[in-house]
Amino acid sequence: MQTISNRVILLNNPTYQYDCQIVQSSAKILVFQCLCCTQKSGGILLIKQQDNNYSVPFDFTDANYKEIERILSKYPINQKKSGTIPLLMLAQKQNNNFLSLSAMKKVAKVLEIPEMDVYETASFYTMFNRERVGKFHLQVCGTTPCQLCGSREIIKTIEDKLGIHNGETTKDGLFTLQEVECLGACANAPMIQVNNEWVYEDLTPESTLKLLEDLQNGTDKKGPQNGRNQCEGPLGRTSLKGDVNIEVKHERDFEAAKQEWLDQKEKERLEAEKKRQAAQQAKK
Repeated sequence: MQTISNRVILLNNPTYQYDCQIVQSSAKILVFQCLCCTQKSGGILLIKQQDNNYSVPFDFTDANYKEIERILSKYPINQKKSGTIPLLMLAQKQNNNFLSLSAMKKVAKVLEIPEMDVYETASFYTMFNRERVGKFHLQVCGTTPCQLCGSREIIKTIEDKLGIHNGETTKDGLFTLQEVECLGACANAPMIQVNNEWVYEDLTPESTLKLLEDLQNGTDKKGPQNGRNQCEGPLGRTSLKGDVNIEVKHERDFEAAKQEWLDQKEKERLEAEKKRQAAQQAKK
């Protein structure tokens, strides 16, 4: 990276130039933290494009402002910052699965926190798309269980069908392919998550091709693609076979339990006091 005045040029891609401002969060294109700075470390890359700069307006819908009120009601009034991740997710979903600079700035304004705090969060978590992705963001798990069950074949199938590679988007803007870390569906490996939300499991190269067509046609079936019921094994449900929808009634007397707990604590306090007095008496 070469620094010229207040301009940063990435040598591996000199066609892109970035404004640079140390520590401040108001840079138009790149917020860069000097590694020798004692207050901060690391760097955050914010790429400016025609449709991704501070002049492009973004505001939450009325429905999402109500959702923001519901989210922030969970936290103390002086801890709005706790809502950073939920609000970023809300902004990204509203903005066609894309977290723009204007959206991040709006989140900072709503939460009344420095923009830098929002940039740091958005750049840390891979679930935030700071560059545009396709209508269907194909997030293929490539971690060990999925890899052992054929995720490499799934990725190659998608690459061959769509003509793209990891991190790329089809020319029609429909699909983006990305290999991600574990998505928590190891029992149903290999699997794909789409748009940070829906999962498609128990995939084969053949079912993956069908899934790509179904996504375009709006006929996709979420969950296991091989007829499996959720994550049951080949023998089906082997335990908890009773009625799982029965209403559980708790008949415990909580007031009595609380009093029992208080009595026990008082008993422990009295015993500790006796031991303390005995120890003091022994010293005399």
